[in-house]
Amino acid sequence: MGKQEDYASIIRQLRENVPDITGVMIASVDGLSIGTDFPEAEAARVAAMGASAIGLGNRITKTTELGDMFDMMVEGTKELLVIYMAGPGAILAIRAPRTANLGLIRLEGPKAARKVAELVVS
Repeated sequence: MGKQEDYASIIRQLRENVPDITGVMIASVDGLSIGTDFPEAEAARVAAMGASAIGLGNRITKTTELGDMFDMMVEGTKELLVIYMAGPGAILAIRAPRTANLGLIRLEGPKAARKVAELVVS
């Protein structure tokens, strides 16, 4: 199985484990989409915004001496976006409605991010 299939498998498994999820994005920290199930028109924007948000989060955690950046969440009136670091070179963004089971997202998201991190370095 190639890397693209591996990324697709991680996305598929995450969607199966957390049915509330409405979108998953794996992107480089430079904002380039690596794997996603977002609509094509939305994918580039989500990848770029996710990478930008993580960059800001990294600066905040370093400036305030919180330790290494792990994740961040942006919550809107309709949906939320949880963005995880997936190793030093990638991010995993998960979009879901505000009514989603956030505990389940917080349980499964880091597992998926670790799998992505392993793939990125291999």
